[in-house]
Amino acid sequence: MQRFLVQRLIITLVTLVVVSVIVFVMARASGDPRGLLLDDYAGPDQWEKLGEKLGLNKPLYQQYWIFLKDAFRGDFGESVREKRPVMELIKDPLLATFELGIAAFILSLIVGVPLGVLSSVKRNSLWDQVGKVVALLGQSLPPFWLGIMLIFFFAVKLGWVPASGREGWSSIVLPAITLGWFFVAANLRLVRSAMLDVLDSEYIKLARAKGVSTTVIIWKHALRNALIPPLTYMGITLGAAITGSLIAEVVFAWPGIGRLAVSAMYYSDYSLLQGIVIIFTVLYLAVSLLVDVLYAYVDPRIRYT
Repeated sequence: MQRFLVQRLIITLVTLVVVSVIVFVMARASGDPRGLLLDDYAGPDQWEKLGEKLGLNKPLYQQYWIFLKDAFRGDFGESVREKRPVMELIKDPLLATFELGIAAFILSLIVGVPLGVLSSVKRNSLWDQVGKVVALLGQSLPPFWLGIMLIFFFAVKLGWVPASGREGWSSIVLPAITLGWFFVAANLRLVRSAMLDVLDSEYIKLARAKGVSTTVIIWKHALRNALIPPLTYMGITLGAAITGSLIAEVVFAWPGIGRLAVSAMYYSDYSLLQGIVIIFTVLYLAVSLLVDVLYAYVDPRIRYT
């Protein structure tokens, strides 16, 4: 188990370094921020002075090395546009996005997994048909349209929850449904498919012949052995729910980090853009590492592959 974890940690660190190089290069390929920060009347001296202040006059490899050392300390410098530390700008929007992503992920689990299990156990029944409809709608409805419809019915017409903003727990309900609905459908279909394969296996038939209760067969034996494919997607779901919440943030005016990233890209704010992407990458890699550990727990054979 220890060897398995060490291997995954090394892969995670190498991936993080590679991503940092890509982020560093792409940020500088987007344009020189001095073109946005200086007006048309700025002279060469002002151009050079600002370049020296931002570290743009040094060779690229020196800029990258400085960036890498500071990033490992959690220091992404100062925002070019806001003139404030990057971590100070990221902290609150990141917390808001994290809250929204976790809420959408929990929704995808507590709705998608039980519905998937129920659809597989009640194959071709009314419950199965309901599950198929939920999966179809979840993967076909555009998130922005779904968000607008939720606002219209539940916020405007019924007045049950706020239409936008981040004010109390009720304001997260509609954005979480908008973001998590697709993942509910995907988890439902994956769990149903995996459970159907397991329920038709010989050892499940043997357990039934021995008189093991249906509840134990479904939730202890069948679900655990059917978890590998859904577990893979759940890891992707958590990462995507946290990093892919831009549409929900725009529709519901949620003060998350997605809109901050768009603004940083528009203004060629190197430091802010790099900080956002690196933090997103760390979150994704942490989720991936967690999924690998869960793999080894669910199926011990994976530790030795």
